[in-house]
Amino acid sequence: MSQDARQEPVIAPDFTLPRDGGEEVTLSGLRPAPVVLFFYPRDNTSGCTKEAVGFSGLLPEFEALGVKVFGISKDSVASHEKFVAKQGLTVPLLSDADAEACERYGVWKEKSMYGKTFMGIERSTFLIDGEGRIAREWRKVKVPGHVEEVLEAAKAL
Repeated sequence: MSQDARQEPVIAPDFTLPRDGGEEVTLSGLRPAPVVLFFYPRDNTSGCTKEAVGFSGLLPEFEALGVKVFGISKDSVASHEKFVAKQGLTVPLLSDADAEACERYGVWKEKSMYGKTFMGIERSTFLIDGEGRIAREWRKVKVPGHVEEVLEAAKAL
């Protein structure tokens, strides 16, 4: 890709969301730390569980790089707390009950399953640099190998 074809870096949309444990997290308040946001459809479903367990397993490596990691879904804080307890998760989970952050990141999409159409979260991950710019994004994520790929991209920041 030529230098001129590269587009200007996009500033990550800011938000303040409640997390498991009762605190609130404001994205811009995390600077200058780089941040990984992984948006996932639902607590306690197989793909979402594998992804959250994967990020929890590699969380020490992200933390060693100074990178903060958060999972985001529309599930309630209470649902997140049950999910964390049941799966032994260490990655913080944010509740976007009204899908405001999901919409701002473009992950709230029309989906279809078994012939029915519905709105839901398209599994997506965003790597945000220390200045609040989206450094990398992954859409329609397939879980196997994804967490490792995000870690490699974080190392390259």
